[in-house]
Amino acid sequence: MFYAYIIRSEMDYSKFYYGSTDNLRRRIRDHNSGKNLTTKDSKPWKLIWYGGFANEGEAREFERYLKTASGKAFARKRLISDFV
Repeated sequence: MFYAYIIRSEMDYSKFYYGSTDNLRRRIRDHNSGKNLTTKDSKPWKLIWYGGFANEGEAREFERYLKTASGKAFARKRLISDFV
């Protein structure tokens, strides 16, 4: 199973990160331990949404979509509306 996910900074609630992985627990631990250069300055991070995909390509494709302007608008309206 592969996952696309959205995390939010507990330090700055306006910061979100969109990613994909095959091991969600390990990836969240990596974000919170500072192993990801993009997210290390805004830790700790909290997982607020994830979706499962049958293969890595689909998960990465959805991650790329979430990082676009229309993907962010979709995420705000449909996936994380309780958090924004």
